[in-house]
Amino acid sequence: MEQKLAKPEWLKIKVSANDNFSNIKNTLKQHNLHTVCEEAHCPNISECWSGGTATFMLMGDMCTRGCKFCAVKTGNPMQKLDEEEPKKLAQALKEIKLLDYVVLTSVNRDDLVDGGSGHFAECIREIKKAYPEIIVEVLIPDFNGSIESLNKIVDAKPEVIAHNIETVERLQKKVRDVRANYKQSLSVLENVKKLNPKIYTKSSIMLGLGETGEEVIQSMKDLREINADILTIGQYLRPTGWHISISEFAAPEKFEYFKQKALELGFLFCASGPFVRSSYRAGELFVRNVIKRKDF
Repeated sequence: MEQKLAKPEWLKIKVSANDNFSNIKNTLKQHNLHTVCEEAHCPNISECWSGGTATFMLMGDMCTRGCKFCAVKTGNPMQKLDEEEPKKLAQALKEIKLLDYVVLTSVNRDDLVDGGSGHFAECIREIKKAYPEIIVEVLIPDFNGSIESLNKIVDAKPEVIAHNIETVERLQKKVRDVRANYKQSLSVLENVKKLNPKIYTKSSIMLGLGETGEEVIQSMKDLREINADILTIGQYLRPTGWHISISEFAAPEKFEYFKQKALELGFLFCASGPFVRSSYRAGELFVRNVIKRKDF
C-alpha cells in the first residue's frame, strides 16, 4: 500500500474571498469562460481572485493530453472551438476591470491542425485591440514543436511567453504525457527568442516528484542556456489519488536556496515557494521585478 505523506504546517493556506472573488466567478460563468485557477485546483485561487487577478484558460476545459500531475480533464474536444471566445474574453476583462496585466493559457488541442495557435493568437489580438496598454502573458502548449504555430503567438505580440518544462529531464516520461518532452519544451522557449528577442520567456518547475537538487540546478542551467528570463518553482500537490504520488514536501528553506541559485545563474526574476504556480500573482511579480527595473 502506498504511504501517504503528512502535509506539513507550511502547506496550510488561509482561504478568503471578497467582492472581487465573487465578481470574477460570476463574470466567467456568464460568458462561459474557464480559468486554470479552477480547472487545475490551484491553491491560490482565493488570494489571486480576491486581488483581481485570474488566469484565463482558452479553447475549453478538455485537454487532449494526460499528464500525470494535472487535474484538467482529458479527452477529445472533437475540433470544437468557441469562435466568439476572443470577444467574450475582452468583454469579461472590461467587466472584471482587470486592465493592467492578464494571463492567458490553454489546454492542449492536438485535435486541431495548428494546435489552436491561431485561435490563441486571436484572443491576444482582441485584448490588445480593446486595451492597447495591457500587458499580456501567455502560457502556451508546445504545439508539437511547430515553428509555424509558435510564430502565430509571437506575431500577436504578447509581452511574456511562458512554457513549462514542469520537471527535470529524468522524470519527464514519468510525469508528463508521452507527446511532451524536455528537449521539445526547451526548443519552444528557444525559438521564441529567435523569432522575437524582445519577448520575455518564462518557465516553471515543480518540486516533490523525486528530483535531486543537482537535477533542478541543471534544469535552471538548461533554461539559461536558451536565455529564459523568468523562472517559477513550486511544490507539486497531488490533485487526486489517480495522479502521480508526492515524493516529498520541500521545505521553505529549499525553495529559498533554489531562488538564490536561479538569480546567480542570471534569471531576471525567480518566484520560489510551496504555493508558487506559473501564473501566481504574475502581474505584480513581473511588473515590480522586471519591467520596472531601471537597469533592464
